[in-house]
Amino acid sequence: MDGTQVTGIHQLYARQSHLIDSGNAGGWADTFTPDGEFHSPTYPAPVVGRTPLRDFARDFARDARAGGEVHRHVVTNVYVESLDAEEARVSAYLQVMATRVAGGTRVLRLTALHDRLVRHGDDWRVARRDVRRDDTA
Repeated sequence: MDGTQVTGIHQLYARQSHLIDSGNAGGWADTFTPDGEFHSPTYPAPVVGRTPLRDFARDFARDARAGGEVHRHVVTNVYVESLDAEEARVSAYLQVMATRVAGGTRVLRLTALHDRLVRHGDDWRVARRDVRRDDTA
């Protein structure tokens, strides 16, 4: 595997975490393809397309603030399963942590990400993300 491409993939996951956690909903949505898909059992329906993805990330940040919390996405064990010049299949673990302002921290959920990434210039974009929660069948 090309080390430069793998590094770019790792950077994508770090960038996504920082963007959504800082409330940069548009930036987070831009890490997906224009017709990118986000599927998670945490939410009632898939989120498809940049505008709905932006709204999803905006609501995530708003809900955390309204609850008096700071949320952090912690992506680990990024495993590039397959990679060519135009597409990659990646699995990773994701913990979403919540810290109460002037309070303790708890794990909101522990999940596994299964992504199909596509090349976009020198970067990668998520074409489809499937999230699997450890606490659901």
